[in-house]
Amino acid sequence: MIAAILQEIQLQKDYLNGETLSSIYFGGGTPSLLDTTEIAAILQQIKRFHTIAPDAEITLEANPDDLHSEKLDALAQTPINRLSIGIQSFNEEDLKFMNRAHNAKEASHCISLAQNAGFHNLTIDLIYGAPTTTDSIWKANIEKALAFNIPHISCYCLTVEPNTALAHFVKTGKATAVDEVQSNRQLEMLMKILDSQGYIHYEISNFARPNQFAKHNSNYWRGVPYLGIGPSAHSFNGITRQWNVANNAKYLSTIQQHNIPFEIETLTPEQRYNEYVMTSLRTIWGCQIAHIQEFGLKFSSYFLQKSELFTAQELMQQQGNSFMLTQKGKFLADYIAMELFWD
Repeated sequence: MIAAILQEIQLQKDYLNGETLSSIYFGGGTPSLLDTTEIAAILQQIKRFHTIAPDAEITLEANPDDLHSEKLDALAQTPINRLSIGIQSFNEEDLKFMNRAHNAKEASHCISLAQNAGFHNLTIDLIYGAPTTTDSIWKANIEKALAFNIPHISCYCLTVEPNTALAHFVKTGKATAVDEVQSNRQLEMLMKILDSQGYIHYEISNFARPNQFAKHNSNYWRGVPYLGIGPSAHSFNGITRQWNVANNAKYLSTIQQHNIPFEIETLTPEQRYNEYVMTSLRTIWGCQIAHIQEFGLKFSSYFLQKSELFTAQELMQQQGNSFMLTQKGKFLADYIAMELFWD
């Protein structure tokens, strides 16, 4: 698999048209299983075919149970300069409900170990809205993250995806369905607590200290082209979107033949407008009318007309040529975006 990834990096060398890389992200699956020589080989291959910015953000996703002292000390010797740790909760009951491999002790311990190894540019994931997550547990989770002085926190509402164990448990009555009132209340708690501690709510699910916004995520939300390498990886160049085959065996065999096993979709102006609205409206930068006009003047007229209702309801606000959600509007982000889509 590593050999195939190195080969694909070479095959895809022209995809970004020589743009300097501001972010490299090891994500999807469990990249923390890679050893340092494999990480070094991948980064060296990227450097061979791309220019990497001196201050590039290089992130590794990791599970808490993978982050032991020896692993972290070794990672500290690589160019990896940011860790994204899937904590989910510091509460034992939550973790059991979510069927996580780590326990509450490991959730806390891995953060201390990472910081001791020199990783202070950290982001962690937390989940709210689970039946096991009472308001007091959720408050304790937030306070625990603050106690570690984590500079970036991503928080997601529990969702029940089709064809999963949780979906089956909910359907058979073994688990309680997600309570939207509870979820909204806990999101409001989160926003108030982190705001009081100086965090900026720069995207619906993401909070960061000043100057600690994730480069990788911010680029995605603002429509910057990106290249994905490996099975299931997606790429976007502003006009087309492509995605590699999800089957490992097919990926390996096709790469061995010096071909890339992908499907491609050319986005219509309507799709590009909808995607821009969906991603940008979630951020503090909001939707820029000048950017919408690039898809066609009909889209900016449509957006201005449709947004009047939401500005009148104080769900959106206008600042110059930018439109963004208000605090009240953040609770209805998906609904508002859907109403602004080109039909």
